[in-house]
Amino acid sequence: MANVSNVIKSIQDTMRKDAGVDGDAQRLAQLGWIFFLKIFDDRESQLEVMEDNYKSPLAKGLRWRNWAADAEGITGEELLSFINLTLIPKLKTLSGSDPIAVLIRSTFDGANNYMKNGTLLRQVVNKINEIDFNASDDRHLFGDIYEQLLKDLQSAGNAGEFYTPRAVTQFIVEQVDPRIGEKVMDPACGTGGFLTCAIEHLKKQSKKPKDVRTIQDTIHGIEKKHLPHVLCMTNLMLHGIDVPYNVRHDNTLSRPLKDWGAKEQVDVIVMNPPFGGTEEDGIEANFPGEFRTRETADLFLVLLMRLLKDGGRAGLVLPDGTLFGEGVKTRIKEALLTECNLHTVVRLPRGVFNPYTSINTNLLFFTKGKRTKEVWFYEHPYPEGAKSYNKTKPIRIEEFEAERAWWGSEEDGFKGRVETDQAWRVSFDQIKAGGFNLDLKNPRAKEEASGDLEELIPEYESLLSAIAATRNAIKDSLSESLTRSK
Repeated sequence: MANVSNVIKSIQDTMRKDAGVDGDAQRLAQLGWIFFLKIFDDRESQLEVMEDNYKSPLAKGLRWRNWAADAEGITGEELLSFINLTLIPKLKTLSGSDPIAVLIRSTFDGANNYMKNGTLLRQVVNKINEIDFNASDDRHLFGDIYEQLLKDLQSAGNAGEFYTPRAVTQFIVEQVDPRIGEKVMDPACGTGGFLTCAIEHLKKQSKKPKDVRTIQDTIHGIEKKHLPHVLCMTNLMLHGIDVPYNVRHDNTLSRPLKDWGAKEQVDVIVMNPPFGGTEEDGIEANFPGEFRTRETADLFLVLLMRLLKDGGRAGLVLPDGTLFGEGVKTRIKEALLTECNLHTVVRLPRGVFNPYTSINTNLLFFTKGKRTKEVWFYEHPYPEGAKSYNKTKPIRIEEFEAERAWWGSEEDGFKGRVETDQAWRVSFDQIKAGGFNLDLKNPRAKEEASGDLEELIPEYESLLSAIAATRNAIKDSLSESLTRSK
């Protein structure tokens, strides 16, 4: 068995020697489609054994085993010419309407070969051949390393694109608790963190062979950007989804809200909508007038209320700006509390998303179909002795044990919950009287003055976020007034 960690390090070192690969984003984009083809070929080997009549959608010459598997195969300029002029162009235009062909076309729609040295490219291919993705040990170890590669992507990302810590995705999925047979969706799935957590959660429930197929059929996602979409496809295949045909390369928000019909509604939504950014001009026109804004996180919150079935459950990450914002944000929150039971808000401490952003974040859990009577807030504390999180000391799933023990059951209205130094509840009427402000502080919290620069900088950034939210609210109000006056 290959030492997968050493293989990956060797691949990265080799790619750094190539003059055509400029930075983390291009390196990951290159690795994304190469890994996809290798993993797909390994999965095809299994399908050929399991299915008597399996037929690959790829022509013989395009399959990994026929151009890449031989360590002494084509290299140098011949390899570059094949990839640039034959492989990628043909995969981009692959014929066929079956799910696998559609998946491959969408995966390669924006793919490029950045490497300029065919000899170095052959070395990369040969190294990847050392990993057997049908071997569980190789696959699991690679999965861990792949997650680190996905973290590396964030340094090349734009504002609002942050890696969601695995502890956060796992906790959200556990508390929303998707069940086999339920349709699970992440409408801004990125590299697939929430979807893979959901898959692992569902696998623990699997008792029948058909459950595996059910899981594959009920996992749904949409990702706007090409690179995260490719990485997501690979990530899902690593987690046993042979053909992730229910994960599309598209902008969920580009479709008018009214066009989402009942047949497309889902049982569970888990997500971290991009925040800190805005949508391009015209996207807001897809939403009713009272909810029109260009802030991505707010638009997704409106969309979630549409996508969920009655009784459907959601868990998501939202910044403080959505909780305290006014104008359009107020109307969105009023709709949320009126159409759904927002039963829990977990207030995370600063630094959970460090080093990508210091914006304060929250975990919201709600069920569609019944109005909110009261909202429980839980203030998640730092581990003992810690003042913040960072890249080397991230938030850990073990820290959520207190929330898990306190949580209770929605079926009995969370009767078992009690108010503590970390947990308190606020009635709907109180929230309404406060203008639907959900940025509610712990009434038992002790005020501590701090001169620590590491704490003051995030506070400053949080204030800037609040100012930006207020400015956007004013813009939305002015735009609304101007529209009405026409």
